[in-house]
Amino acid sequence: MILSLDTHVLLWWLSDDARLSHTSRAAISDGKNLVFVSAAAAWEIVIKSMLGKLDIPSNLEAALAANRFEQLPITIPHSLAVANLPHIHNDPFDRLLIAQAKVEGLTLVTGDEQIKKYDVSIMEA
Repeated sequence: MILSLDTHVLLWWLSDDARLSHTSRAAISDGKNLVFVSAAAAWEIVIKSMLGKLDIPSNLEAALAANRFEQLPITIPHSLAVANLPHIHNDPFDRLLIAQAKVEGLTLVTGDEQIKKYDVSIMEA
């Protein structure tokens, strides 16, 4: 399975938050699964940290590497795919994560009820 972590899922994983389900935790930790973290998630974390809405992990890039998470850059096709999404979710970061999952054939691990309304492979966080 090839996973992409929604921003809140990444933060839950890094902080060992109990809100992350056993199923998601097992899938993320299974070395047979490839786990991606989008540059959009890192961007969202930095912006919300600058606004005082959350604390940024001290060294996010090192934490990603330590967890064997792959970096998913934002490409032009990802950006263009946002235009083809129905306008269900207003959050631009989430819309980009959805577009990336669709373009790349990823399963998006999320607890966001709005994201679940899209035609994209989802794993419940």
